[in-house]
Amino acid sequence: MAAKLMHAVQYDSYGGGAAGLKHVEVPIPTPKKNEVLLKLEAASLNPVDWKIQKGELRPLFPRKFPQIPVTDVAGEVVEVGQGAKKFKVGDKVVVLLSHFSGGGLAEFAVSNQRLMVARPPEVSAAQGACLPVAGLTAHQALTQCAGIKLDGTGQNKNILITAASGGVGHYAVQLAKLGNTHVTATCGARNVELVKSLGADEVLDYKTEDGAALKSPSGRKYDFIINCAKGIPWSTFEPSLSAKGKVIDIAPTTSSFATFVVKKLTFSKKQLVPLLMIPKGANLECLVSLVKEKKLKAVIDSTHSLSKAEDAWVKSIEGHATGKIILEL
Repeated sequence: MAAKLMHAVQYDSYGGGAAGLKHVEVPIPTPKKNEVLLKLEAASLNPVDWKIQKGELRPLFPRKFPQIPVTDVAGEVVEVGQGAKKFKVGDKVVVLLSHFSGGGLAEFAVSNQRLMVARPPEVSAAQGACLPVAGLTAHQALTQCAGIKLDGTGQNKNILITAASGGVGHYAVQLAKLGNTHVTATCGARNVELVKSLGADEVLDYKTEDGAALKSPSGRKYDFIINCAKGIPWSTFEPSLSAKGKVIDIAPTTSSFATFVVKKLTFSKKQLVPLLMIPKGANLECLVSLVKEKKLKAVIDSTHSLSKAEDAWVKSIEGHATGKIILEL
């Protein structure tokens, strides 16, 4: 009997950008042992999606071509594989699919249950799909690297968040304010009021002299800088840090790792910490709960249909999205 088909978007080789994406009809995948089949409702894009296509992360990703990209999805369980007991047919979930296999730009996807959490009715599919990579990165940077307690019980800290209107940055501002922190943020002029509305105490236009220098309007030195921007050298960070301040770089480059090593070898009190996000289901559950409780929200830049996936891809590559880019599936 012929397999049922689904609409998907894939690419067949490295490179090509949006022009390299192809709309195809492919068989609906079958869940293997400990997997479930999802009818996808929404997906969100992250820079890592097009960086994988560009070949920046080879030889790790992808494992094979053709590749259906995107990992951050929300959907409904429609079939359960052998041994998969955590979820049942009809359950609504938020999922981080594997970066090795992707699968999010399609009508259906299979996933194991390790990074799958329940989505309550108070959390829309779009809000849920925004969370995995961006939300978990912000959560790990603040709670693990900076030691911020999201219940507000920790020591008061001064934090700077760069590119605070982006996918990770806008979550970082909100999560930091749940802790006992004073938040300074940088963003473009058009997003200053938005970032203030998310809770930032001070907001700098990064194109102004003080913004480019990361200079706190109240003269504070930063205990932690959550760096979500590209191209800021250590020489700009260093004068703004407190005596034992740390820069947490969410998208580390070769230069970041070099600075990390030099600061360690020279026993510098000021450090740069490259962040390699390690996803945990418990942290994703925490984020979904915060959205449910209206303590955290996704800012959605734009919403696209699967048939217009190329438009979403271009917008992500351009790098000026405010918040998250969503596809409704």
